Amino acid sequence: MSTDRPTLMATVVALLRAIAPEVEAETLAPARPLRQQVDLDSMDWLNFLMSLHEHFGVTIPEADYAGLVSLDNVVDYLQARLK
Repeated sequence: MSTDRPTLMATVVALLRAIAPEVEAETLAPARPLRQQVDLDSMDWLNFLMSLHEHFGVTIPEADYAGLVSLDNVVDYLQARLK
């Protein structure tokens, strides 16, 4: 599995769109908080994090949830754990 940033970003956005199909990838600002850009309730957010775990095989402890705010945060987190 490729861990280069553009590939990870595209995969993360695809997983997000599986939870929230109305998301338009080209309108997402990678540094802005995702939940401000996308209408995700807490269950959708948990489903998104679980989809990351299932797809990448990365365990995301609940203590780390607060740091996964933006697309950039999520991709950085995955890159660090997939190396």
